[in-house]
Amino acid sequence: MAKLYFYYSSMNAGKSTTLLQSSFNYQERGMGTMLFTAALDDRYGKGVIASRIGLEAKAHVFDAATDIYDEVANELKIRKINCVLIDEAQFLSRAQVFQLAAICDHIGIPVLTYGIRTDFQANLFEGSMHLLALADELKELKTICKCGRKASMNLRMDETGKVIKEGAQTEIGGNDRYEVLCRKHFMELVF
Repeated sequence: MAKLYFYYSSMNAGKSTTLLQSSFNYQERGMGTMLFTAALDDRYGKGVIASRIGLEAKAHVFDAATDIYDEVANELKIRKINCVLIDEAQFLSRAQVFQLAAICDHIGIPVLTYGIRTDFQANLFEGSMHLLALADELKELKTICKCGRKASMNLRMDETGKVIKEGAQTEIGGNDRYEVLCRKHFMELVF
């Protein structure tokens, strides 16, 4: 039986690097992969999954209107797919997470998703919430806080480094807008 995996972490834990390595491993063995990333994250170009260490690959994009199940089913008419990999999985909708489960359960293809668990206010993202509920396997990817503890929180800052406590859940950015912290240091700055 194919499984739905959710690899989650704070920012800067190597999610995109791990996704690209997994895709490479399949391809190296002559197996086909289908990569997806969120349309709203175009920091490296539309439909590009890029890691901080310089790896990148082209990907299909998804937005709120994308039926990922249909896209995979249509791609299967053209070529064999052995694994579906999703970057920025926190931006999936509830319906899309259910579509990913159906890809595993009805088409028989494993789906590996990678995303951030919580936002800058410690709230679950919609995609992450439903992946935590439906995934067959949950795997935390770890990174470290400036103090050396495990970082699990994403602190949002403005361009001057001032902590942002309110605002839209989604604001695309990297180290220029976010700092990863352990819970203790996050709570000291935010609450």
